[in-house]
Amino acid sequence: MITCIAVDDEPLALRQIVSYIEQTPFLKLKGKFTNALSVSSFLKEHAVDLLFLDIHMADLNGVELAKTLVNPPIIIFTTAYSEYAIEGYKVNAIDYLLKPIEYVDFLKASNKASDFISKTQQTETEIKKKDEFLFIKSGQQHIRINFKDIKYIESQKEYICIHLITGGEPVKTLLRLKNIEDILPKAHFMRIHRSFIVNLNHIVTVERNRIIYSRKEFIVVSDTYQEEFKTFLNNNFFN
Repeated sequence: MITCIAVDDEPLALRQIVSYIEQTPFLKLKGKFTNALSVSSFLKEHAVDLLFLDIHMADLNGVELAKTLVNPPIIIFTTAYSEYAIEGYKVNAIDYLLKPIEYVDFLKASNKASDFISKTQQTETEIKKKDEFLFIKSGQQHIRINFKDIKYIESQKEYICIHLITGGEPVKTLLRLKNIEDILPKAHFMRIHRSFIVNLNHIVTVERNRIIYSRKEFIVVSDTYQEEFKTFLNNNFFN
């Protein structure tokens, strides 16, 4: 069963999404909201798998809301404006539904989310963790990765890319960033952006709010994580 919430500031549109959720056997509604700020508060206290989110809302549009969520669920955007589709994919939405929404399109998007969740859960069982390393399933291979060799981890839609200090192509696997964050040693790894986790041991240069690895390779510390990152810097700063 996939838990989900629906968000739309138009009562009729919200009622339609709720109705579609209730007639879909593998979906379970955990809440419905007419404004984005209520959603943000709810998600701080409750975990859900899937978020049906209207883009064009009065207080805070759906794309802006998605960017503020620390550990967002999978998102399916709903919108009356087709030009917002590209914006939706920029925040890793798995799909978007163009209003007026037919049930067949709703079901298609929901099945897509369900398939992704199933594949992610299957991949999670393939992670074998030890004190100093883990095995990651990448394609048909199981690859051993030492924690000390990870430079940073990057989220790319439904995949993550593990960048190594040895260089070369990153290790790519079907997994959400939150899932690997939970098993990394907290003393050595920190999330500094909704799409990045860094190995603190390999940070050499910080300029303003950027971690710089080279002239062309750097990561911006987002506003949400700046306080925690500044605490790390202050605790390790010597005059």
